[in-house]
Amino acid sequence: MHFNGGDQIITTTALENDLQKNEKEKLKQSSKSNSNSFQQLRQSYNKRRVHRASPYIDTGHKKVLVTGGAGFVGSHVAEALLARGDDVVIVDVMNDYYDVRIKENNLQRLREMYPDDKRLAIYRGDICDEDYMLQLFEKERPQWVCHMAARAGVRPSIQDPLLYIHSNIQGTTQLMELSHKFGVKNFVFASSSSVYGGSKSTFFTEDENVDNPISPYAASKKACELLAYTYHHLYQLNVTGLRFFTVYGPRGRPDMAPFKFIDRVSRGLELQQFGDGSSSRDYTYIDDIVDGVLRAINRPYKYEIINLGKGSGTSLREFLDIVQKHVGKKAIIKILPDQPGDAPYTCANVSKAYDLLGYSAAVSLDEGIQRTVDWYMNEYRKYAY
Repeated sequence: MHFNGGDQIITTTALENDLQKNEKEKLKQSSKSNSNSFQQLRQSYNKRRVHRASPYIDTGHKKVLVTGGAGFVGSHVAEALLARGDDVVIVDVMNDYYDVRIKENNLQRLREMYPDDKRLAIYRGDICDEDYMLQLFEKERPQWVCHMAARAGVRPSIQDPLLYIHSNIQGTTQLMELSHKFGVKNFVFASSSSVYGGSKSTFFTEDENVDNPISPYAASKKACELLAYTYHHLYQLNVTGLRFFTVYGPRGRPDMAPFKFIDRVSRGLELQQFGDGSSSRDYTYIDDIVDGVLRAINRPYKYEIINLGKGSGTSLREFLDIVQKHVGKKAIIKILPDQPGDAPYTCANVSKAYDLLGYSAAVSLDEGIQRTVDWYMNEYRKYAY
């Protein structure tokens, strides 16, 4: 894994030049670009830069509660926090939404990396269990919360919306309630690019109206953002919500397209392609997401919502081509109609993340898929099959 420490200082001139170069290139490549897009982004960026000042960057030792720490993003975040010397308290309900062996393997990996280290504590429990979480806070007294736990999945949320209301909204509210009562210094949580629904923007920007979610999952994430503002307003809780854009990489969720496609192509199995292959996603490698999360933990903003993505979209057709290249096999594809609740296009405007966190994605899709295929071939298949 690679991390740049999360504490670099970017000058205004360097930021202007780099941002302008990146945004122009994205607009040139995007089939949805128009002549006004760059100017709109520049105006939005300039307005934001005028009234936002960087907070104190806290690089001291921390005790961080990582919810969902056995999961994909959570386990990577926990590993990075431990690697830089922080204490980590993991809580995870270990549900069976996907293969629990992956989660168990993630925890075992952390135990093997830090076998005698008292800086790692692991709890198996439900963040929605009020008594359980109160006891955890009373015992561990975390001063930083990194809330990565959530019931994931756009399509399953349409079949069972009440489960998503319970896990995502109730669980997040309870954590913020405990955080304000126990004086947590910074509360960072995972939101999602799903909140943008069917946005037609070239780049999805944080100040865009997202009042029309197209799945219960997206609605639950939007609700968490609103509740986060309420807790900041009422109790001055420092809160940052991070809208993740299609995270992939080693130890990734098997229900997501990057894992599914690598798995099925490598095994010579038929895979389902929903739509004609023109749908596009801003695929973001896990190391880049973790870098953004650590930067947000170090910077206690009062209340911010920030995109974390690569900043460029890739069509499903092109994505499959890259997977086939690195797996070394041709895909057997069954084309199906578009799925309800799926956004046709996602692409992050990451200028705010660059501005406020010093964040910039570093791993190309080609390199990221190669790393993911290597993990799948050399590690995952040893215990999965």
